[in-house]
Amino acid sequence: YLTLLCSRYENPRERIDKPEHSYLHHLLLRLKHSHEELFRHDLRVSPHTFDSLVAALENDDVFKNHSESAQQAPVEEQLAVALYRFGHDGNAASLQSVANWALIGKGTVHLYTRRVMTAILRPEFMSKAVRFPTEEEKKEAKSWVRSHSCKAWENGWCFVDGTLVPLAYRPYWYGESYFDRKCRYSLNVQIVSLPNLRIIDFAYGHTGSTHDATAWEGTTLFKEHEIRLEEGEWVWADSAYPIQTWVVAPYKK
Repeated sequence: YLTLLCSRYENPRERIDKPEHSYLHHLLLRLKHSHEELFRHDLRVSPHTFDSLVAALENDDVFKNHSESAQQAPVEEQLAVALYRFGHDGNAASLQSVANWALIGKGTVHLYTRRVMTAILRPEFMSKAVRFPTEEEKKEAKSWVRSHSCKAWENGWCFVDGTLVPLAYRPYWYGESYFDRKCRYSLNVQIVSLPNLRIIDFAYGHTGSTHDATAWEGTTLFKEHEIRLEEGEWVWADSAYPIQTWVVAPYKK
């Protein structure tokens, strides 16, 4: 028992032969500069967005090693592995499939993903990546609403909706609370966006069974609507959200 506790793996490990070159390096070194559509197909972002993410994350402490004997892989490789994993589901998103694509170990896939998410979830990064619009950006949003509907509706310049992020397995702790209305296990994430689909606010951490009207209370806009919205402005929502003076939803039935 003590031997098992002191060992990293309970079962014997067998080395798996891998090809000489990974598709990961081919994607970063060749396709990124010559075939943008193929780069986007695998990582779900454009090369410009990818480079911007690398620049924003590369100085985070999680990517720094204090050991001279073992250096981390470049941040762009770690980010590419995480984005590839996020952009696929089912068997394609399994640790083994991602490891085969990148020619790394299964444990390394998990390690890269954890590092990337640690950096992304820093309050400093999130406050820069997701922010409320400036006055000029708000005017542009109102102009879009006015041109696509009518002048009377221009004060409804942002939208809220929930999205369910499916989980591959039932969580061990309180698993039943993750079972959603679509009969799968998931997380409920609330998103507030402008007409150009730019996210300006969000709330996460709710289980799939949480109603949108409850999960939406975790957003900054809900908590601070009195200072975030001017007199007569409102948020567009669907029928799952309660109608208020600052939340407009379609008439039910």
